[in-house]
Amino acid sequence: MLRHLSVKTIVTQSFLKVRPTASMLIECRRRRQSTRQKVALVLLVFSCQFVHVLNEKSPSALTVVESPEASLEGEEDTHVEEGDSEDLDVFHPTDKWKTLKSGHGVPRGSHVRLNLQTGQREVKLGEHQTLKYQIAGQRQGKENTQGPSVNAEELKALKNIKEGVDPKTSDKEEKEALRAQFHPMDELKKDMVKLDMLMESDFQIMSRLVSQFNSSNATVEEKVKALHDLEYLVHKVDNAQNLASRGGLKLVVDALNSTDYRLQESASFVLGSALSSNPVVQVEAVESGTLQRLLMLLATPRPMSIKKRALFAVASLLRHCPFAQSHFLKLGGLQVLGDIFRSSGGGALRVRIVTILYDMINEKELISQTGLDPIPDASHNERLRQYAQVSLQPLLAEQGWCSLVPELLTSPEHDWKEKALRTILAMMPHCQTQYRKDYALSSSLSALQEQYQELVLTEQVLGDEDGYFGEILALLETVVLKLKRV
Repeated sequence: MLRHLSVKTIVTQSFLKVRPTASMLIECRRRRQSTRQKVALVLLVFSCQFVHVLNEKSPSALTVVESPEASLEGEEDTHVEEGDSEDLDVFHPTDKWKTLKSGHGVPRGSHVRLNLQTGQREVKLGEHQTLKYQIAGQRQGKENTQGPSVNAEELKALKNIKEGVDPKTSDKEEKEALRAQFHPMDELKKDMVKLDMLMESDFQIMSRLVSQFNSSNATVEEKVKALHDLEYLVHKVDNAQNLASRGGLKLVVDALNSTDYRLQESASFVLGSALSSNPVVQVEAVESGTLQRLLMLLATPRPMSIKKRALFAVASLLRHCPFAQSHFLKLGGLQVLGDIFRSSGGGALRVRIVTILYDMINEKELISQTGLDPIPDASHNERLRQYAQVSLQPLLAEQGWCSLVPELLTSPEHDWKEKALRTILAMMPHCQTQYRKDYALSSSLSALQEQYQELVLTEQVLGDEDGYFGEILALLETVVLKLKRV
């Protein structure tokens, strides 16, 4: 503008001194037109840089699109770039500034500005659009006439042209990329058939493991690994039954007689998992002599790890199986457990043995209580008959368990004391007379009452009204109360 003013001043002065000629007038006009074009170009570059900054700060900012008309007349042709959305709403401006909402496109030739006070973008019609607006208003007598609009397809085409992308080529590439992410249904079906051919069922895996275990060329390490994998599968009831019906259970039982301790331990572990809560396998194991071999492992000198696994298998076999419990008593199993309990190295197994005895006593009492049901089924009557043949409590009193179980009360473990107290209460009908004569038991109960009363107070201070120590104290008080009864 400064340069434009200086030229104008010079020309004015020249008119005062010298009479202008035609060539001078043409030169003056040419300079004026050149100056106007340069000023328009500077304004256009400045506006492009300003809008570019807005685009970097806001993903939904307006993008200036240069057009031949804008370069000649110094006007801005704008459109809204809102990602790849194809559902843009077109904003219809008037000759006054109006706020542009996010997600709206604007017609070609509209003027856009950023209101620095409100931070909002505002739009109004361009100069040529205002002229059309006024003419249309005079002709039609309307105050508001919508300017030219663009739809979503045109906006998308403009974007592709700006980025130098052919719309047709872009659509093809998108379709090909989409197809590459997915597979036809026929190919998927073929892949599924291949997977089915490669997948093994549990039965096939067990058959392979049993063959590997039974192979004469297999090393001890390979057999131990096969048993370890087999133990994982026989937790399922059906798998354990399939193992028994196919002869695999017999192979595992025969491994109990192996001279290698690792095979004995692994075989006992497999049996314990297969026998747990599985009546079919329990009956099969009793009839095949599994109980005798497990008791042999417990009765003879063996490492503690083997005895733990063997005791686990015995507990799984006896739980909820009166048929196995009856054979256990006939085979002298109670005596075997008593010898382990009295041995110096049986400390870790004592609580497990007491737990087995308590479960056997409690099962019979529970089945007798449910026998009061007025409509028992045939299977329930059969279980009642089988439990009636299990005479456990008289044998416990006869073999000295009335004095063995209270020994756990001297243990520092609270869990051991709890299990001992529950077993003492369960044995009370047959051991009450002997308990009253045991002064060591009476003094031990009194000392435990004082200890757990203090522990209960500590729990209450911490806000635990019904804590674990309170349960143990209740058991102690119940035992003391029953001992005082006549």
